[in-house]
Amino acid sequence: MGTQKPVSDAWDYKGRPALRSSTGRWAAAAMILGGEACERLTTLGIAVNLVTYLTATMHLGNATSANIVTNFMGTSFILCLLGGFVADTFLGRYLTIAIFATVQATGVTILTISTIIPSLHPPKCTKTPCVPANNMQLMVLYLALYVTALGTGGLKSSVSGFGSDQFDETDQTEKAQMTKFFNWFFFFISIGSLAAVTILVYIQDNLGRDWGYGTCASAILLALVVFLSGTRRYRFKKLVGSPLTQIAVVFVAAWRKRHLQLPSASSSLFNLDDIADEAVRKKKQALPHSKQFLFLDRAAIIDQETTGASIQERKWYLSTLTDVEEVKQILRMLPIWATTIIFWTVYAQMTTFSVSQATTMDRHVGKSFQIPPASLTVFFVGSILLTVPVYDRIIVPAARKLLKNPQGMTPLQRIGVGLVFSACAMAVAALTEIKRLRVAKSHDLTDKPKAVIPLSVFWLIPQFFFVGAGEAFTYIGQLDFFLRECPKGMKTMSTGLFLSTLSLGFFVSSLLVTIVHKVTGKGKPWLADNLNQGKLYNFYWLLAIISVLNFGVYLFCAKWYVYKDKRQAQEGIELEEQDAACHA
Repeated sequence: MGTQKPVSDAWDYKGRPALRSSTGRWAAAAMILGGEACERLTTLGIAVNLVTYLTATMHLGNATSANIVTNFMGTSFILCLLGGFVADTFLGRYLTIAIFATVQATGVTILTISTIIPSLHPPKCTKTPCVPANNMQLMVLYLALYVTALGTGGLKSSVSGFGSDQFDETDQTEKAQMTKFFNWFFFFISIGSLAAVTILVYIQDNLGRDWGYGTCASAILLALVVFLSGTRRYRFKKLVGSPLTQIAVVFVAAWRKRHLQLPSASSSLFNLDDIADEAVRKKKQALPHSKQFLFLDRAAIIDQETTGASIQERKWYLSTLTDVEEVKQILRMLPIWATTIIFWTVYAQMTTFSVSQATTMDRHVGKSFQIPPASLTVFFVGSILLTVPVYDRIIVPAARKLLKNPQGMTPLQRIGVGLVFSACAMAVAALTEIKRLRVAKSHDLTDKPKAVIPLSVFWLIPQFFFVGAGEAFTYIGQLDFFLRECPKGMKTMSTGLFLSTLSLGFFVSSLLVTIVHKVTGKGKPWLADNLNQGKLYNFYWLLAIISVLNFGVYLFCAKWYVYKDKRQAQEGIELEEQDAACHA
């Protein structure tokens, strides 16, 4: 029976070969999907409405609050690199998820407690200026946020990879199921996001932050229980080691042999065929030699110190040419990686200043219901869900005819469209802010920061729509690019590279806010605590200009980049021509 056969490279929870009939597939993946939905609900439920908590409850300024939010989100994503390293090198994905989900639950619990105990937040504001949070209160807040960020980073780094581990790529049926898993993964992320920006935000604004954050803590604890309950069904993979170590080894080996002369023929360099251990050779797929970044080739030079030495002894002195080529592939991807960071800087404004704008506008629907400011991001999530089917049903068929590409648009083209949308979003946001200020001035509300401006909050929808549609293009384009172009031995690295662009985007936002606030703080600041007296539109124009300039650099990098398959085919032809010339 085929289902009774063990999966070739997977084990069950007792360390025995995993059987197809009793492990993995949808029964295991379903528990992982549910956990990811709860993680998204928890993280976004805190981040999307955090700026209003910081300004209204902790009595912090708009610029300070925006930076706290973006630093929190940036740290959450940058810690994915740490989580991936820990999972690949020490704990494995299962233990990493279980431990960091517990850490995240601890952080959210501390945050919930800080909203319940009166001494952990300043008293309600009865007269201006309000009493801001003191050092002790801020310390508890930061502790809660960054413990949560640590848990989020470790959890997020391994969830998608552990989910894909439940399907065997060598089995055609399970390989097709894996493709569906990623579709459902994106769907459950969206479900968690929708629940966060609607139900959870409503609970926070109407029942209280203690109920809202308590719900977040309960959600992640429930996710942990569900995840652990599936232990008997999971398939486990052996540790493969971190690709960060491989990159470090190649650079160190190349540096140590920097004075050596490169041989004229790449065949003289150390490669997989020179390794005696067949099991070690099978872990890698040989790659043709490329002429870029030749200084790294020195890592594969065989000299007297490496001849006869064991693999362990020469680890930091000799790498295979394939290892070197894999590192070169990462280096080729870095310009694309760098030019996608600005998109996430624009994205960061949707959870900071756009929410602050919404608090000053008319949010009524009908006579009785009032939309919570952070719930405006529902239009952002909605535009993502709308753009994906429109792309699949309309844009892909049209692109196939125009671009002669069976996939429709290439990953780099999709990213480019997303970058254009982000520049449009900031231009629209600037124009909307100018209109908001004009209405405030015409009704003499400039000096009243808590007054409701008689301008519908739905004027903010276009900027949310452009960024949401941009994310649908950029996010999927980036994911496709990094998974397709990353070396086979560095798939975990691809997720880390992708998520690090989100992290750095949030950090760049914090840096820009700090610089702009410092430069324009005297006189009439752009980012005033009272938005009606500031010039937020100038900050949006600045981001629009930066986005346009970044798009120009991106076009240059995208034109320079050659896809891995095409480049390897060209290099293979060149090698054959060289061999033919030698034999002639």
